[in-house]
Amino acid sequence: MMASILLLLSVVYFISIYNRLQKLRNGAESTLSQIRVAMKKRLDMIEQLVDSVKSFARFERGVLENISRMRARVGAAGPDELKRIEGGSKGVFGSLVAVAEDYPQLKTSETVMITMNAIEGMEDEISRHRYTYNNIVQNFNTMLDSIPSRYIASSAGFRKMDYLNFEEDELRRLGYLTTEEEGPSRPEVVWD
Repeated sequence: MMASILLLLSVVYFISIYNRLQKLRNGAESTLSQIRVAMKKRLDMIEQLVDSVKSFARFERGVLENISRMRARVGAAGPDELKRIEGGSKGVFGSLVAVAEDYPQLKTSETVMITMNAIEGMEDEISRHRYTYNNIVQNFNTMLDSIPSRYIASSAGFRKMDYLNFEEDELRRLGYLTTEEEGPSRPEVVWD
């Protein structure tokens, strides 16, 4: 009788740990999907900003093609690919902001200012989702490092998840962090 109760309690405990890990993994995937949606929206807004800016300056076609490629990759991107896309889109946006600073007409254009503010708002949304995702991943990975959930996770095939560290890529690109691997490069935008 006692052995049956211990066996039953062990099974219930295993199931509860498994369900908790599954819930965390699903939460992380859901949050990653929200990040993808927000990044697509930001890329759409950057494309709108490019359309507004190109009427004031000669525009290089490659930038729009680059934005389209990034948008296409976002849908199925994992954490590593999202980091690369983040670096590329921030580079394009930074270049557009620099162009807007050089053209007084752009600085006073209501469409340009509204779009730039919307992009900044979308960046805040991406940051919030990234923060949530990283918290979920931390909880998940902590469970994988803790006993006895480590053994349950291992037997169920769970593996550690990667964090989203966009800031590290930006710092590496600017030369503040150095590693042997190459960080994302800023897309070149030429305005004449």
